[in-house]
Amino acid sequence: MRRAGNCRRSSVQRRRHNPTPNSAVAKRLHLENYLPYRLSVAANVVSRLIARAYEDRFGLRIPQWRLIAVLANEGPLTQQALCGRTVMDKVTVMRAAQALVRRGFVRRLPNRLDRRSHRLSLTSNGERIYRQIVPLALDYEARLLRGVTRADAVRLNRLLRALQSTAQGSLNSFNIPQTPR
Repeated sequence: MRRAGNCRRSSVQRRRHNPTPNSAVAKRLHLENYLPYRLSVAANVVSRLIARAYEDRFGLRIPQWRLIAVLANEGPLTQQALCGRTVMDKVTVMRAAQALVRRGFVRRLPNRLDRRSHRLSLTSNGERIYRQIVPLALDYEARLLRGVTRADAVRLNRLLRALQSTAQGSLNSFNIPQTPR
């Protein structure tokens, strides 16, 4: 019930506006409040913003940049391992790797453990472009976090790791096919 000048919603109005997953009133999926949708949209917007800069300045697409970043951080890896680290499918990783090899940013190395595959490693040109991109990437991250306190940024990072871990655990426990490794 409203009193004059009171803009508060009744409990029924609040449930209808902001349904919870277990609410009997929630019969429709409200995307603006559905966390998986919001995460996906936010990730896509951020990726597009950053992708424009990488593509315009360096001629790199997002999958190519991801491979360069992972290889710079972890050293030589097989394409299978890169699929797992980047959570990209085999075809995307293969195409990105081929483009990077053609451009001289990545080289193929023999895999002593499995002669059927090879490891990918950054070349000196790949390391150079990585060093050029890192300041730009860090600047974009800083811009995204403007207006967010340090404590909230740390909390967000922790929450994202927890969500990723829970989602990965769900994939494993429900035998949902994962991105091939």
